[in-house]
Amino acid sequence: MPYITVGKENSGNIDLYYEDHGSGTPVVLIHGWPLSGASWEKQVRALTDAGHRVIMYDRRGFGRSDKPMHGYDYDTLAGDLDMLLTKLNLKEVMLAGFSMGGGEVARYLGKFGSKRVKKAALISAVTPFLLKTADNPSGVEKTVFDVIQKAIREDRPAFLTQFFAGFYNTDLYLRKRVSEEVVRLSWMIAAGASPRGTHNCVSAWQTDFRKDLAKVSIPVLIVHGDSDRICPLEATGKPTAEIIRDSQLTVIRGGPHGLNWTHAEELNDILEEFFSKPGTRADRMAATRTV
Repeated sequence: MPYITVGKENSGNIDLYYEDHGSGTPVVLIHGWPLSGASWEKQVRALTDAGHRVIMYDRRGFGRSDKPMHGYDYDTLAGDLDMLLTKLNLKEVMLAGFSMGGGEVARYLGKFGSKRVKKAALISAVTPFLLKTADNPSGVEKTVFDVIQKAIREDRPAFLTQFFAGFYNTDLYLRKRVSEEVVRLSWMIAAGASPRGTHNCVSAWQTDFRKDLAKVSIPVLIVHGDSDRICPLEATGKPTAEIIRDSQLTVIRGGPHGLNWTHAEELNDILEEFFSKPGTRADRMAATRTV
């Protein structure tokens, strides 16, 4: 599969790996941290089977993309997304961002607008603003991010083991909705990521997306689990839905952060319903629903 060049570092290019499958209305998938586009395995299959052209790519520093020492801020990451959409000349696109990828969707729409984008989906997303401040009291204390970065610097592989336990809520779902092999695969993908990128992306999580979201005029689907321990629903999904004018919040009962695997069937049905729905507005009669 092909690569796209998005910049340079010293003597070499910064190339992003992407895959482009199927035909029909284009859907671009932006993965979460610290994984890669491979984490969309169950969605790629379902969306291509439903008649969509599905493009997924690996964020710089992750998966099979190059691993530069810089560029792990949302302005740069949104710029990478814009280069991909421009290179492929995609129009009427459906964007879907998971976790950190939701921030890329928000910043892209805030910075570049929606001329290429028809609809967007934010899944377990970091939006609207994770950092606790005077005007964002429901956010997370900065010390929490500092502790995460310290743990990554000291023993990144050990941190990843702890992280994925909370990512999939393994105390509840291991050997039920997620196998030991899937957790191990996630760890292996994450362990192969750039140590610098893994560390620096944590700083990007503290980005304030509220102004970006306020600019969004296209329909947006927000999907969040009510058992998300990484990006709790009350601090992310619900306030995001309050900011975006044309949005629909769908809450997956019992869903952890990594619901794109543990609750893949439910998520796939929700995405396909939204992406295939005619018209250009979200269903405001069902602005919030639980499945």
